[in-house]
Amino acid sequence: MTDLLRKPSGTTGKVHDITANDAGWGYVGFGLYRLAKGETVAEPTGDTEVILVLVEGKARIGAGDQDFGELGDRMDVFERTPPHCVYIPNGSDWSATATTECTLAVCTAPGKGGHAARVLDLPELTPRGQGANTRYINNIAMEGIDVADSLLVTEVFTPQGNWSSYPPHRHDEDDYPNMTYLEETYYHRLNPAQGYGIQRVWTEDGSLDETMAVSNHDVVLVPRGHHPCGVPYGYEMYYLNVMAGPIRKWRFQNHPDHNWIYERDQ
Repeated sequence: MTDLLRKPSGTTGKVHDITANDAGWGYVGFGLYRLAKGETVAEPTGDTEVILVLVEGKARIGAGDQDFGELGDRMDVFERTPPHCVYIPNGSDWSATATTECTLAVCTAPGKGGHAARVLDLPELTPRGQGANTRYINNIAMEGIDVADSLLVTEVFTPQGNWSSYPPHRHDEDDYPNMTYLEETYYHRLNPAQGYGIQRVWTEDGSLDETMAVSNHDVVLVPRGHHPCGVPYGYEMYYLNVMAGPIRKWRFQNHPDHNWIYERDQ
């Protein structure tokens, strides 16, 4: 199994615990809890800021001395309704008590103390792409939303038989405004759950070229290179993206062999 493909450690509790050190890079961390009703989890943020994403289910969320009450509305991620999310700065702590069965994502990156803890505004589901490249985006905390110091977070719904993160693109050079260096994780879900998707991560010089079959609850690490993914007919794919790098901006370049697809569809 490639180091870029991370399988969940189980079906309950903290099933993913990916730190920047564990991933072998400098910015992005990703954790995932699958909780039963009544379970409580808590973590300090340390030097990282955190965005909690209630992927599905409901939980009572607190941060520091703030109680944000019960949050969550989407009981199944494939309802495609907006997720409830909470930002917590570095140097704080957070807790969550599941009030139903709950899937809670913990997105982390270096914090600078520039933002206060808050419940984030609900994103609007927006389409992107055309034809078999159509997918639907919930921009939780992307560049135009000033809610974090480092984190960029979004989720994507890809209909059956379609492709996402396509045409292939990369954001692995610190060359703003042409490109920004952003590490990235993909947390995948499939509907029905026994389905699979395909994700390829590769560089133009061939030094990295990995193609992975992803299953429900898998995480893929994208340290560099192009990283499209697709899902077969009969299944739909969801993924939650976490990105971070030296600056909180998303600038990328399409693969030169495939950029014609982007240009044609404009």
